[in-house]
Formats: sequence, C-alpha cells, structure tokens
Amino acid sequence: MGSARAARLLELRFPARADQLCDVRDAVRECVTANGAGAECAGDIVMAVDEACQNIIRHGYAGEPEGGIELEIDRRGDDLVFSLRDFAPKIDPACVKPRELDDVRPGGLGTHFIRAVMDEAEFVETATERGNLFRMVKRVR
Repeated sequence: MGSARAARLLELRFPARADQLCDVRDAVRECVTANGAGAECAGDIVMAVDEACQNIIRHGYAGEPEGGIELEIDRRGDDLVFSLRDFAPKIDPACVKPRELDDVRPGGLGTHFIRAVMDEAEFVETATERGNLFRMVKRVR
C-alpha cells in the first residue's frame, strides 16, 4: 500500500444482519464512485464488500443477534482500502478457503469473487482477544 497518507472516506458501524446490507451497498457505491471508480469497478467493489459482510454474518457470528460490523474506507494514493472489523470469535485465516470451482452448488464462492475483483484481500492480525479484521484493496486511477 506504499507510504501514501490515508484519507478516511467513509466510516460505518452497523448490526451484523442481512437486512442492513442494502444501505451498506448503497453507501459503498456512492463513496467509491465519488472517488474515481467507474460503474463496473464500483459494482465489483460493492459485491466484494457485500460478500465479506455476508461471510461475517453467516460464519463469524453464526446468527448471533448482537454482533456488529465496522467498515472503514480509506484512500491511499491510487488505492481504496476497505477494512471490515467484527467482534466475533477469532478465526484462523488458514481455514478460510473457497470450495473448488468444479463443485457446482449454491454458495461458497464469495472468497473466489473477492480475490478475483480486489487487488489485495487478507486478514490482518489484531491484538484484541475477540474479533477479526479483513482488509481489501482496490487500485483506482
């Protein structure tokens, strides 16, 4: 991500519930479009953020009704940096693997989509006892 100074573009905190994701998608689309992403690129970014949020809701919180998600979008030079933090039990990033593409059935392809459209996608180690931080980067020129 280089040494470029980050500028915060968006900060959202919302309950980890699927009914919140429409507003999140709208906010992300508006933010990235205003910051240089064309329509197709913005659509890819929105899909990646949505998939990551759905994974947090389904797998991180496993339906726990009190979970929360924090989304921050920063600009670092040509990079848009998306940080998703949850407060679910810590996961082992090595265990987060997409299923095989030739295994044709619904679900399980979110991580494929995220890695296909984003320039970087990784879990970042945190010092907290609970919670996970997933960071994605998309270069927008």
